[in-house]
Amino acid sequence: MRIPAKSLTILLLPLTLAACLDSDDTRSTSFVESATAEQLYPSNYKPEMLAFLHTYLNNPVGVHEAVIAEPVQRTVNGRVRYVSCLRFAERQADGSYREPRERAVLFVGGRLDRIIANATEECAGAVYVPFPEMEKMQR
Repeated sequence: MRIPAKSLTILLLPLTLAACLDSDDTRSTSFVESATAEQLYPSNYKPEMLAFLHTYLNNPVGVHEAVIAEPVQRTVNGRVRYVSCLRFAERQADGSYREPRERAVLFVGGRLDRIIANATEECAGAVYVPFPEMEKMQR
C-alpha cells in the first residue's frame, strides 16, 4: 500500500515540529495565565474603557448618571484581577432611560479584558466618583 506524499507530509509535520523544541528549555509553554501571577495596574483604564464602551453600547450618546470606581484587586473566578466598576443609565431606543446598572470591568496584565454585567458581587463596596467623560461620549 502506497501513502500519497501529501498525506505523509501531514502525518510527519507534528514530529518535525516536536523536534524543534529544545528539551533544555525551562520556559513554560502554557498559554494559560497562572492564578497567582502578579497583575499590572491598568494605568490607562479610563481611556481604554471609553474606547471599549463605544463598541459595547448600542448608543453611547446620552448616558446619564455615569460613575466609576478606581481599579482595585479582587478575586474573580479564583483569579486575582484588577476590577473597576461602572454604574450608568443608558438611553433606550424609545428615548427613555433604564435604572442605572452596575458593571465590572476586568483587567488582565494591565489591559481591559472584559465586562461583567450584573456585577453586584464584584462591585460590592466600590467607591464611585463622577465619570463625566462617559456622559460626553459621541458616536
